[in-house]
Amino acid sequence: MWMAVMLIANVGLAESDAKIFPYTVHQETLENGLKAIVIPMKSGGLTSYWSVVRTGSRDEYEPGHSGFAHFFEHMMFRGTEAYPADRYNEIITRMGADANAFTTDDLTAYHMSVGAQDLEQVVKIESDRFKNLSYAEEVFKTEAGAVYGEYRKNKMSPFFALYEQVYAEAFEQHTYGHTTMGYERDIAAMPTMFDYSRSFFNRYYRPENVVLLIVGDVDPAATLNLVTEHYADWEPGYVMPTIVAEPEQTEERKVSVDYEGRSLPIVWLAYKAPAFDPTDVDWVAAYLLGELAFGETSDIHKKLVLDEQRVQFVAGSLSINRDPTVFDIYSRVKDPEDIDAVIGELDSAVEYFREHPPAEDRLNALKSRMKYDFLMDLDTPDAVASTLARFVAITGGVECIDTLYGTMESVKPEDVQRAARGVLVKSARTVGVLQGAN
Repeated sequence: MWMAVMLIANVGLAESDAKIFPYTVHQETLENGLKAIVIPMKSGGLTSYWSVVRTGSRDEYEPGHSGFAHFFEHMMFRGTEAYPADRYNEIITRMGADANAFTTDDLTAYHMSVGAQDLEQVVKIESDRFKNLSYAEEVFKTEAGAVYGEYRKNKMSPFFALYEQVYAEAFEQHTYGHTTMGYERDIAAMPTMFDYSRSFFNRYYRPENVVLLIVGDVDPAATLNLVTEHYADWEPGYVMPTIVAEPEQTEERKVSVDYEGRSLPIVWLAYKAPAFDPTDVDWVAAYLLGELAFGETSDIHKKLVLDEQRVQFVAGSLSINRDPTVFDIYSRVKDPEDIDAVIGELDSAVEYFREHPPAEDRLNALKSRMKYDFLMDLDTPDAVASTLARFVAITGGVECIDTLYGTMESVKPEDVQRAARGVLVKSARTVGVLQGAN
C-alpha cells in the first residue's frame, strides 16, 4: 500500500515537472562500451539483475540463419569452464534465485531476482557467462534439436500460425518478416551450423551491445564498482547487422491460413507503421489510437464483444520497435460465416477515426489511465526492470520514458485523427484470416 501511495503521488509530479519515472537513475558506461543502469529502490532486500542484449530476431539478416537470437537464449545456460551448467545451477538454487530469459524481435534479456546480499555472486557468474560461454558441438546439436521441438509446439497455436504468415507477407525484405523463432527451414537445419553459432555469439554478445539493469536494495556506487571489476576486461567487437529497409507497400496483401486443428476464425489486419519515436506527436498519437479505437472502452468492443457477442475479443496496438513496424488489429470471430462482416466492422471503426477526432475528455482520461497503469507496474525491482527492458534495448537508455509521457501530454484530438489517416492506410496493410478444421 505504501508503494502505491508513493507512486500515485508521483503522478502529480510528472504532470507538473514533465517527469514520470519516479526513481533516481545512476548509470555508467565502461571504456569497452558496456552500460550499467542502477536504480535503487526500497524493496525488502530484493534485487533484480537484467542483462539486456540489444539483439533479437531483427538482427538475423543472413539468409538461412534465422532463429539464432532465440537459440542463444537457451545456450547461455550451458555454462563456462569456470562455472559449468551444473555448478551455475547449483549456485542459483543455493541463492534461491529466480533466473530466466526471453527473446523478442529487438532484444534478448536474461533476468534474475535475488537477495541484495547475493549481488556480488550474481555479478561474478553473469559476467563470466557473457565473456566465456563454452559449449561442445554435441551440446549445440542437442539444444538445436530442442529449439526445433519448441517451434513445432508453438506452431500448434492458431495465433502463432496466423502471426507467422501475416508478418512473412507484410515484410518482404526486412527481418521483421520472420518470427522470433525463425523460419522453420532454418531451425531444422540449425544442428549443422555449429561454426556459425560461434560467429553469431562473437559478433553480438559484446559489451557495446549489452545494457545491465540492476534494480532494488543496492548501493549505486558499490554496484557500479562491482560491474567495473568484473566486466571491464570484456573485449569489445560488436558488428552491426546489415538490415535492409522494407520498401513502401502500395497495395493491400492478403493471407489465408487453413489451420489443421479446431479453432474459431481469427482475423488480423497489419498496417505499416513508423518506428518508435517518443519525440514525435504523430507516433505517440498512433500509440494512443490503438486503445481509443479498439480497447475495452471502445465503441467497437462494446458493439461486437458485449452487445452483439459476435467476437471473443477485439484489440489494436502500435508495436514499439526499433525499425518501421506495424499497427495490428485482430479479433477472434465466433461464426465462420461472419468473417467478412467482422472485417467490415473493423474497417468502419478505422474509417471513423480517420474522419473524426476522439472526444477530448476520453483522450484525457486515457492519458491519465496510461500514466497510472505505468506507475502501478513499478512496484517491485523485477517489475521495474521488466518495464524498462524494451525501451532500453531500442534506445540504449531510460530517458525515453519521460520523453514519451511528456509528448503524450501534448497530444490533442486532431493529432489522433491525423495519426489514423497516416497509419491506417488500406493500401499499406496485410489482411490475414485463419480458419480451423470443422
